Amino acid sequence: MLKKRFSKDGKKCRVIFELPAEVSAGTAALCGEFNNWEKEVNPMKKLKSGAFSVGLTLEVGKEYRFRYWLDDARWENDWEADAYKPNEFGSEDSIVAL
Repeated sequence: MLKKRFSKDGKKCRVIFELPAEVSAGTAALCGEFNNWEKEVNPMKKLKSGAFSVGLTLEVGKEYRFRYWLDDARWENDWEADAYKPNEFGSEDSIVAL
């Protein structure tokens, strides 16, 4: 799930990326165009509920491809992303549109 909070000047947006506990993972990381798909840059915090969360501030007026990297073994898309686009690996990336 994506939660968006735009800055007063409308140039930036704080996006909270959340994964529900149903993903059944021990660890999660947010990977995407905004961090060059690096798996170590944006680890997600595991909440008491078992869900995961991390926040980023991004530029408005762009679309960003992203996915979640779970348990250092598998990719997961955001179930409530703004859109999905095919990638070069034969699957789809989640999109956050700002």
